[in-house]
Amino acid sequence: MAGRDDGKPRTHATDGAEQDWARELLGQLRPAGGDPRRVLDWLAQTLDATVSLRDDTGTLAGPLTELDEELVAAVTGGRLASAAWEGEGRFVRLLRVGLPGPATAGVLAVTRRHPFDRRAAAIVTHTAGVVELLLRARETAATGHRLARATADLRLAILQLLMVEDTVAARRVAAGLWPGLLDTDTACVYVVETSPEERDRIAAACLAATHDEALVVRCPAMDGHVILVVPGEETGRELRALCARHPGAFLGGSARQSLARTATAYGQAVSALAVARFRPDGAAVYAERTHPERLMDPEVLRTWTTRLLRPLDALPHHTRAELLATTRLGLEFTAVNAAKVLGVSRNTVRARMERVENLLHADFSDLTVRAVVHLALHAQAGAAGDLPGAAARPARLGELLTGPGLRAWARELLARLDSDGRDLRGTLRAWISAGGNAERAAQLLGVHAQTVREHVRSAEPVLERQLLAAGSDLYEVVLAHVAAGDLDQPDLHGPARRTESGHPDPPVHR
Repeated sequence: MAGRDDGKPRTHATDGAEQDWARELLGQLRPAGGDPRRVLDWLAQTLDATVSLRDDTGTLAGPLTELDEELVAAVTGGRLASAAWEGEGRFVRLLRVGLPGPATAGVLAVTRRHPFDRRAAAIVTHTAGVVELLLRARETAATGHRLARATADLRLAILQLLMVEDTVAARRVAAGLWPGLLDTDTACVYVVETSPEERDRIAAACLAATHDEALVVRCPAMDGHVILVVPGEETGRELRALCARHPGAFLGGSARQSLARTATAYGQAVSALAVARFRPDGAAVYAERTHPERLMDPEVLRTWTTRLLRPLDALPHHTRAELLATTRLGLEFTAVNAAKVLGVSRNTVRARMERVENLLHADFSDLTVRAVVHLALHAQAGAAGDLPGAAARPARLGELLTGPGLRAWARELLARLDSDGRDLRGTLRAWISAGGNAERAAQLLGVHAQTVREHVRSAEPVLERQLLAAGSDLYEVVLAHVAAGDLDQPDLHGPARRTESGHPDPPVHR
């Protein structure tokens, strides 16, 4: 017999029994539960029945059972809300359950050896409602996760466009979801560092603190970093307060830069982050520290930079900007991490940097060469244009490094190492001369390579600069050695040299 269940009770459950099953069913809605399959298992155990959930394509959950397909179709099609069938020693009850797409409805099938009394019928009816609620909640959560992922990918794409100085495209992409976000000429970049396990929570807190008035991106290269491009002035204080509320979080910020110099600002923020680790409040801004380029004659620096980078001027503007942005990041980070930030392959990063090496007749395996090219790239990024008549009087690197202010800074910085009983200064000098390679430096000094690494690591808090991770901090210390006369000035006019050995140790990012 097929038709609507008459609901006639066989037995009467006590109030306590009613409360027990209702309490258990409600328990399936707790955050620890929420799994429709567990609800079906609970229903099967409670009624000593076989339970399955089907749609018009087949069984979604539970064992495959033989059912009246016409009756199933009537329920899933909406002609019946529920139905019952009895025969061959089986009692079957079918209830319509709304499903998230692509199917719009399914059927909850409960098969048992005993008739459905009032209690059993009520349990089935209420369970169908719970299953439908959980399925819709799961679909809503999945949709939310997909939307959040798409939004995060879009933020990363905008950051990558800014990194290669394509501000026009970045503004177009941002305008759809965050109107006005990049309607500015300048911005600061902040990097928040925390543990990889805490990063999602910190990123959500950054989004809440900035009220969609900043570009918040989970760094694709560093698992514990959140990058923020911040047009407004007030956000820096809010981020400091946020990090103060989260122990173990550090904040590094850049000086204000034009949007086209986002890559430069990012390098400054990472450099400031190294200082923040030694600060009581865990925060630092790039402008708070004296940097060597600020102690150089600005006209000589501009003239020297223009002369050094002139071989790139013949390139198309887009190609030149792409090479410069890639080289800036490639000098700050490993090729792998620079590639992740830019959204290209590491081979592309290496090919672009090799092209710059050949154009400049430079050898990037030499740390002094990397340091002076890094200086030129960042001086060029911060300049609005060449000074009038700058090319008329060629300036040389030696002129930049002989100023009394720079030499005094270099001597004071390196003198900090003398307070240690170990010869940190000598080890650091040998390590730089060896291109940042601990094994080669150890051979020069006649010590173990691990001793070299420990000495370099010990110098970091003394100098308040990160050395084992290649970047602005390391290059400042290299320039200090050159300015103080501890290392020779590099030759940037000979042919680029490519070697297969003696490369630096892999940078260690912490």
